[in-house]
Amino acid sequence: MSGRHAGRGRRRPLSALLIIVALLTLTVLVAHNLYRSSSARAAARSTGETTNDVDPTTASDASDASDAPADRATAAPISPEASASALRLLTPKATVDAEIASLTSSLGPSGVSVAALNTVTGASYSYGATGGMNTGSVVKLDILETLLLEHQQAGQPLTDDEDANAMSMIENSDNDAAEALWEDVGSDQAVSRANQTLGPLPNTVPGADDYWGLTITDASDQLLLLRNLVSTDGPLDAASQAYALNLMRNVESDQRWGVGAVADAGTTFANKNGWLAVSDDDNLWLVNSLGIVTVQGQQVLLAIMTQHDSSESAGIATVESIAAAVAPAVAI
Repeated sequence: MSGRHAGRGRRRPLSALLIIVALLTLTVLVAHNLYRSSSARAAARSTGETTNDVDPTTASDASDASDAPADRATAAPISPEASASALRLLTPKATVDAEIASLTSSLGPSGVSVAALNTVTGASYSYGATGGMNTGSVVKLDILETLLLEHQQAGQPLTDDEDANAMSMIENSDNDAAEALWEDVGSDQAVSRANQTLGPLPNTVPGADDYWGLTITDASDQLLLLRNLVSTDGPLDAASQAYALNLMRNVESDQRWGVGAVADAGTTFANKNGWLAVSDDDNLWLVNSLGIVTVQGQQVLLAIMTQHDSSESAGIATVESIAAAVAPAVAI
C-alpha cells in the first residue's frame, strides 16, 4: 500500500508541469486572438468599413450570415429608392411641395391643384390652388353622381338611355352622352343643388348653360366626389357606388393614363381624366386626372388638376410625375 502511494507521489511533478504548459499555451492563444481582433478593427476604421463595435443605431448587423440559424430570415438591404421614400415620409409636406413646385414651375401658382387621401391610414396631402381650376371632362364624374343621387332619391332605376349614356360618358368620355345627361339631370342648377349633398363642394361652380366642361373647381372638391364612391356613410348607396366604380374601372385603354401610373402592379384602378385646349387660355391645355388606386396595398384617392400646359402630352407627363411624388407621402 505504501508503495502505491509512493508511486503516485513521483508522477505529481509531471502533471503539474503539463498543467502549467497548457495554461501558458491558452494564454498565448487568447493574446493572439485579441491582437488579431484589434488589428481588424483598426484596419476597418482606416478603410471606412463597418465592424461590430460601432454604434448599433447607425450600422446594420455585420455578423456573418453563416452564423445565423437556418430558419431565421435575413433582412434585404435597403434600396436607394426605399431610403428616399423613408426620408420623404419624415417631412412629407415640405419634400413633396418642393418637388411639385419644381415640376409645375412653368404653370404658375394657379396652374396646379392636388389632393390625396389614404382611406386605410387617413394620411392626406393637398397642394396648390383652392379654386379656379377648369374641369374639362372630369366634370363627368359630378354629372354621373348627380344622376345617381337623383334616382336614389326618387327610388327609380336608370332608364336604358341613361345607362347607355352613362357608360359612354365615363368609359369613352363621350361628349354627346355627357350633354344628354347634363340636360337630363337639370343642367348647372341641378348639379349645384346636388353638390350640396355630394359634398358640399364649396369651390365648385358648374358651367353655365351648356358649358359643363368649363365648370370651376379644385382638387379637394374632386376628392370628395371620389370619396363618395368608397365611403360607407356617404350620400351614394352601395349599388350606386358599384355602378360608378365599374364604369371607371373600364375606361378605354387610351384613357388609362394619369393617377393610375402609380397603382401597384397587377391591381385594378378606377379613373376619369379630362383634357382640353382652352381658347380663353391662348389654347393652352388643361390636363386633369381623378382616380382610386392601390399603393403599397392601401387604397388611395388622388385628384390632380393642371392648367396652362403647353400640350396634352406635356400635361399628361406632369400629372403622372405629380402622382409619383404624392403617392409615397400618403402610402407606406
